[in-house]
Amino acid sequence: MSQMSRATRDRADDLRQQLDDANYHYYVEDAPRITDIEYDKLLRELQALEAAHPELETPDSPTQRVGAPPAERFEEVTHAVPMLSLDNAFNEEELRAFVKRVADKLECESETLAFCCEPKLDGLAVALVYEDGRLVQGATRGDGRTGEDVTLNLRTVSSIPLKLRGETPPSLIEVRGEVYMRHSGFEAMNARARERDEKVFANPRNAAAGSLRQLDSKIAAQRPLEFCAYQVARLDGDDDAATHSDYLKRLRELGFRTSPLLDVVSGASGIVEFCQRLGEQRDGLDYDIDGAVLKVDSLRDQRELGFVSRAPRWAIAYKYPAQEQTTTLNDVAFQVGRVGTLTPVAKLEPVQVAGVTVSNATLHNMDEVERLGVRIGDTVIVRRAGDVIPQIVGVVESQRPADARPIEMPSACPVCGSQIERLEGEVAARCSGGLYCPAQRKEALKHFASRRALDIDGLGEKLIDLLVEREWVRTPADLFRLEATHLADLPRLAEKSAGNLVRSLEAAKSTTLPRFIYAIGIREVGEATAANLARHFGSLTALREATLESLEAVEDVGPIVARHIHTFFRQAHNQETLDDLIAVGVTWVEEEVGDRPQPLEGQTWVLTGALENMTRDEGKARLQALGAKVAGSVSKKTATVVAGPGAGSKLEKAMQLGVEVIDEDAFLSRLAEWEG
Repeated sequence: MSQMSRATRDRADDLRQQLDDANYHYYVEDAPRITDIEYDKLLRELQALEAAHPELETPDSPTQRVGAPPAERFEEVTHAVPMLSLDNAFNEEELRAFVKRVADKLECESETLAFCCEPKLDGLAVALVYEDGRLVQGATRGDGRTGEDVTLNLRTVSSIPLKLRGETPPSLIEVRGEVYMRHSGFEAMNARARERDEKVFANPRNAAAGSLRQLDSKIAAQRPLEFCAYQVARLDGDDDAATHSDYLKRLRELGFRTSPLLDVVSGASGIVEFCQRLGEQRDGLDYDIDGAVLKVDSLRDQRELGFVSRAPRWAIAYKYPAQEQTTTLNDVAFQVGRVGTLTPVAKLEPVQVAGVTVSNATLHNMDEVERLGVRIGDTVIVRRAGDVIPQIVGVVESQRPADARPIEMPSACPVCGSQIERLEGEVAARCSGGLYCPAQRKEALKHFASRRALDIDGLGEKLIDLLVEREWVRTPADLFRLEATHLADLPRLAEKSAGNLVRSLEAAKSTTLPRFIYAIGIREVGEATAANLARHFGSLTALREATLESLEAVEDVGPIVARHIHTFFRQAHNQETLDDLIAVGVTWVEEEVGDRPQPLEGQTWVLTGALENMTRDEGKARLQALGAKVAGSVSKKTATVVAGPGAGSKLEKAMQLGVEVIDEDAFLSRLAEWEG
């Protein structure tokens, strides 16, 4: 290598380091060390060097933030660790109840618990994966399990390090955080758009989300996007962090911005005070927040607390009271939901509420309309509940015009013309068209095909819409009559895709009774209730013939849910649909017995680690069928822990408490004995 080429390479390395340091001090430390003019001069010099010597260009070079050639589409990314949502609290009482639940679970005094608290940024959650210190993938949250690969767009965000700082970065680390826009950047961007007579964005959150979903990353590079880290989801290598706040400190050392308002406090009084203090600062911030996130700081305690459903037990989001505005109610339309419920929707004179243009708002039901005393033409108070769902919360009666009109429930379904029914004792009014009403049909079919129902791969929302609109599918049973040659004529559905869908439909015919009960869409019957019904009655026949009294005897089924189930099975069109599904070959295993043995009744079991011969869900279902309760954490009340490879803190606690621990082989042996 010549002396000149070595000098050139050294200069390029030096420029990259200077630019990386400048980004770090500007975006993370909030203490710029060079001016914008000096930064631009260094960047132009590096760009010139890399243009003259392409072999010098590296994926983590600051020059790569300008964007790459447009992508044809975003690839799906399956998150190695699901990006879970958080439960919400809306007042001090709910915050204190959360702390009490945590303390009770950990069997400790609530005021000794440390919580890491920070603002809940109103942006878009993303996950960043680094290998050997270099950014290799960035993805959106999506549905929490599957997101979109937006790496090229995230590379353009200056506050996201392309290369981690420090001499020995982790071999692998996944960092999660929020991409957002500051008010100042958003307003400047909209001002430029107005000058060019281009579209302006309604609010910073929509602008950030829209920018990240641009197929052309050069467009994202022109948007004032910023990133704030809030979690380490995965970390390989040395890890001496004992707390969540330790992790956040480590992230700052690696080059990430974390919230400057972050604080660690003790007990319920500490988090209540933090939320109050942050609320007072909210209006003065240069970015939108919709609440605060409060996490148990101890990582050990987090592992002990575990998760419930789709949310961690060790964290909660506190939501601030919604902002309100007044506007005019121009009209009311009625939407028909999946189970036929008619919901009055207010058509408003567009108004900005909490940074979002609102033109529609929910009125919930006619009881709410009557409670509010609202009429068409009224001046109404609009609020975004939890800063998310717009709703009317009041009427300015002093401004009521003389021609204001009462809101009336239609006598016929606005979609299919069927009669509207309102059962005694129920608030909701419903279309009697059932699965025959196109509005209900689409939503019912989407639910029927969803992953936790019959899990029909390839049957997406747009395809269901098309099948219903062409009247090829009227009930779920019609799905199983579709033929590949017919489907191949549909737009965007090639012959191979049509064949795959037909094979998926054939595979979906073989299901389980709990999944089938959940799939048919009985109001307020979720997965847990469906499993309880299957376990209690043993067969669909017994469930179809169940009385109200026998339904109320099922675990977690109260009078209201029992009435929903009973009503569902007394409607002729639902019975016809069930018979039709059986006729086309949908099957499941069921036991036609009234009193099945429950040898584990009253016992609590815990499954931990990996199982090789079945999934954890299958193991849980078999235990529940034998009467056991399956819990997510170990306590003194736990009867037995089934521990597979990778079992961690649950196994440790079971041994400390003297709880029985068995491996998978012993578990299978006992199941075989109990199931006979």
